[in-house]
Amino acid sequence: VQLQASGGGLVQAGGSLRLSCVASSRIFSSAVMGWFRQAPGKEREFVGNIRWGVGRTNYADSVKGRFTISKDGASAVILQMNNLKPEDTAVYYCARALDFTTIPSDYTYWGQGTLVTVSS
Repeated sequence: VQLQASGGGLVQAGGSLRLSCVASSRIFSSAVMGWFRQAPGKEREFVGNIRWGVGRTNYADSVKGRFTISKDGASAVILQMNNLKPEDTAVYYCARALDFTTIPSDYTYWGQGTLVTVSS
């Protein structure tokens, strides 16, 4: 499985960005698609995820109420980011797992990452 993330860019604080992650094959219902981010000098951290079949989502407290994960067809997942803050600046990655987990090492497949920069 290959994952391709896109949509990053430079945005002012308070602005919005929409990230997309396209899988090379149909995402099966029991899969979990996650979004993570990694800022310079920091560990990779969980942003949110979605259990594909039922659409159940979970978000990190730092993004709850501002970020939304949704499905786009059978093989793409969207991360809608609103009210962005400078501390959201990071490389954002999508990934796939079988468990509904927040732990990066539980995710088997990873996209290449897309850079989001939020200016103050």
